[in-house]
Amino acid sequence: DSSVVCWGSNRSGESDAPGARYISISAGGAQTCGLRPDNTLACWGSALPRVPAGLELPELEPVAEPEQTQPEPEPEQPAEPVRVVAGRANWSSGYFQASLFKQLLEELGYEVTDPADFEVGPNNGYLAIAQGDMDYWPNSWYPNHYAWHLSVLPDGTRVGDHVTVVGEQLIEGGLQGFLVTKSFADTYGVYTLDDLNRDSRALAAFDTADPVPGNGKADVFGCPEAWTCDNIIENMIAFSGWENIEQVQLDYEVMFDQALTRADRGDPMVFYTWTPTSYITQLRPGDNVYWMGMERILDDSNPADQVNGEQHTQRTADGTGGYASIGPEECPSAADQPNGKCPLGWIAADILVTANNEFLEANPTARALFEAVRLSHLDTSRAWVDQSLGLPPDSVAALWIRDNRGVVDQWLAVARAAG
Repeated sequence: DSSVVCWGSNRSGESDAPGARYISISAGGAQTCGLRPDNTLACWGSALPRVPAGLELPELEPVAEPEQTQPEPEPEQPAEPVRVVAGRANWSSGYFQASLFKQLLEELGYEVTDPADFEVGPNNGYLAIAQGDMDYWPNSWYPNHYAWHLSVLPDGTRVGDHVTVVGEQLIEGGLQGFLVTKSFADTYGVYTLDDLNRDSRALAAFDTADPVPGNGKADVFGCPEAWTCDNIIENMIAFSGWENIEQVQLDYEVMFDQALTRADRGDPMVFYTWTPTSYITQLRPGDNVYWMGMERILDDSNPADQVNGEQHTQRTADGTGGYASIGPEECPSAADQPNGKCPLGWIAADILVTANNEFLEANPTARALFEAVRLSHLDTSRAWVDQSLGLPPDSVAALWIRDNRGVVDQWLAVARAAG
């Protein structure tokens, strides 16, 4: 109401405000002054020189009322990070990519679950993506895994209706085939699985030392159940008429350890594997093993009646499917081919990301990241070797990001621009 009330110790009389109304007050330690509505000044207290009471001030230009300013807006609270459910394959060479994508998504602000908590094979992985239980899986092997897209869901739709293959993470990154003990192959001249199937002497020698000795068969180390390659091998056996060959299915690391022991001793063994992985640093084509060929490349006839086995064909329209540019020193059967290539019988797989459609639609930033990431065979090989030496996958991925920060930042910039 324009009146003034003062209080304090009043040692200098500065609290003795004359009764009046004031426009403004300037309070000091020993003197206080107030401006009255009639433009006169009143001061009180003991400070000297004292302002004369009732001093009239010169006319001042009226001061416009200050505009009412809008209150500062509350700072926006950061949005809750989007939670992403990540998965990874149940083969160790897929761990590096799973950790890499997790850390890249986290740099983009996503909250990503530990892929190790959702470790699955393709039989369960694609169902989980299609049903929305898992948002993405960076360990797809195509064309091998396209068969899983045909699986029917409870509502009658197919897995492929709900998932999308994204990007070009590692094109032709999965060179795959069978290895055979070098000394055994040279002794008996068996450089293809067809040779092994029809050579009785080689079969007898193989059968004495294989995983199921004495059954009259060559028991070869294949793939664990539900990896897809196990189904393809069954179709290959039926397609080529290898009546004397059977597939052994155990934990892959167990089979690898047994295969390595046999190869180093010179004992007969045949082992399915792929590259680039650390397995090839110990089973070394041209040293203790050879790549083994096959005379016929599997078509889409599905002779073993595997579920969606028509997708297992390893042929391509241009006729190159199932052959690799590997010379006779590592694949002796290449010497018999007009094109000089090794008839591995397998297409080099593309290792790609598969993601849930709704997740991709709601998260263009994540989709752009999946599309941007390109890995080289050399980099992934080094990462897998580091992992095989005991470095945890998360650490391998973190070191890779550090050493490749320039290209990583480019990927992240592309992803952010899409958001």
